[in-house]
Amino acid sequence: MQIHTLDKAQLINEVQLGSQLNHAVETGRRSDFALMLAMLSPDYLEKTPTELPPAEGKTEEELREYFELARPQPLTSTEHCYERAASQADAFHRGGLRSSQFLHELQPAALTFPPQGTKGMPEELYHNLSGHERRRLPPAEEAKLKVSPQDLYLSLIHAKRFAEMHHAA
Repeated sequence: MQIHTLDKAQLINEVQLGSQLNHAVETGRRSDFALMLAMLSPDYLEKTPTELPPAEGKTEEELREYFELARPQPLTSTEHCYERAASQADAFHRGGLRSSQFLHELQPAALTFPPQGTKGMPEELYHNLSGHERRRLPPAEEAKLKVSPQDLYLSLIHAKRFAEMHHAA
């Protein structure tokens, strides 16, 4: 009976102790201080939050629209990045470094241009492979199956008929 009352008397946080914890520290009563700390719950989920949760902020898109900022610089290349990089190179040859930097700030090109057509491998490794090894590599994108429940049903009917024909023969 006494064990169950101790479970219910377990303290969740130090606020429930009031000033008793402070007085035990000030007066040097180590045993009382240790007892009070032992009575505190070790479960972090039982602790009451002392800080308010952060207020809902605006999303990055909303902030970009509010401050009229351009889209962020992409990390890897897309189909438009090659055109942008070519126009920046052209701007450099026609107008110098300042015009190239200005064009980059207006329409940033990607930070990296990974090799294309190497099936995700580094370029040096892919070019070291023989033709036979390249053919055995899996395709870059897996082909999606074009199936429907009706096609599956028809395939099952055909399979059943062929199985019946083989067993009858």
